[in-house]
Amino acid sequence: MGRIGGMRVLTFCLMGMLGLGAAMTCRAQEAEVVSVTKIWDKAGHNAFTDLARYKNLWYLCFRESAGHVGGDGTIRILISSTGESWVDYAEVKEAGVDLRDPKFEVMPDEKRLYLVMGGSVYNGGTELKGMRPRYSASQDGKVWTPPQKLLAEGDWLWRVTRHPSDGKVYGVAYNQWPTTGGGKPEAEWSAKMYSSGDGSVWQLESILNVPGRPNETTVRFLKDGRAVALVRREGGDKKGAIGVSAPPHRQWTWSQLPVPLGGPNFIELPNGMLVAGSRGFGKTPGPHMVLYKMTPEGVQPLLELPSGGDCSYPGMVWHEGHLLVSYYSSHEGGKSAIYLAKVRLP
Repeated sequence: MGRIGGMRVLTFCLMGMLGLGAAMTCRAQEAEVVSVTKIWDKAGHNAFTDLARYKNLWYLCFRESAGHVGGDGTIRILISSTGESWVDYAEVKEAGVDLRDPKFEVMPDEKRLYLVMGGSVYNGGTELKGMRPRYSASQDGKVWTPPQKLLAEGDWLWRVTRHPSDGKVYGVAYNQWPTTGGGKPEAEWSAKMYSSGDGSVWQLESILNVPGRPNETTVRFLKDGRAVALVRREGGDKKGAIGVSAPPHRQWTWSQLPVPLGGPNFIELPNGMLVAGSRGFGKTPGPHMVLYKMTPEGVQPLLELPSGGDCSYPGMVWHEGHLLVSYYSSHEGGKSAIYLAKVRLP
């Protein structure tokens, strides 16, 4: 299992045991925030980001609504050629539906930018009546297809990931009503990995047997062929989990983390290093947007980005030697806003 401790600093130490003795070595590795820019705060609540590089342009998506939950949430899409100045480029919406958790993926043919999102319907206010994933697609990032439903009522396909070689995209859907199909959340939730060739029709690949109400999950495929899943849990001790599965990805081995997660994401850098981002808790009080050095078994705190309160849900792209991280936070004046950080890693 991975061990973790929070810190609001730009360095961390990896402790290694030397032989059978108790000698320990500590090697400091620096990670630096090069820049942080507030990108958007026009709606009452601006949150749940993702970031993509498509056809040599930057795309940033997030949800706009009056509050964290409820209302008719819409998906705002911004575009930039440099990552510094941004243009309001498109909007995806559906009448009577709160569109949430938008995530990009460039499809395997690289001719479409795919957008997966959840659609919540309420019994007035914030009481959840139904939920089901949607998708939209675009060839130019400007004109998007109307949101189309995916999977079954109650499912929430949280993020999709392109496989590096088989021409498919994969994602984990969780369901808080796995046996009843609705009503109050059940004692245990389901989490299942699906695959699709075109993003419209999905087939079951495996069941993630994670106890403790597993939900928001990012799955990636490493260079060695293994699938790794980073999972948020809402039951039990509410601490996150990491799963590893070798091809054909039917069986998973799990490690529990000593920290909770919120909006978890991670990427594999060109040198094989894994970097995760999530809502975390560091030395300073309250939640923050935290980056972690990650292994298939655990996480180690790396860096806190300027953030606080209602925050996290990062998009992450490696570009020209830097990690670009989109996220949202309410640390400035209490209003949630969209930020973009540029980070230099060891």
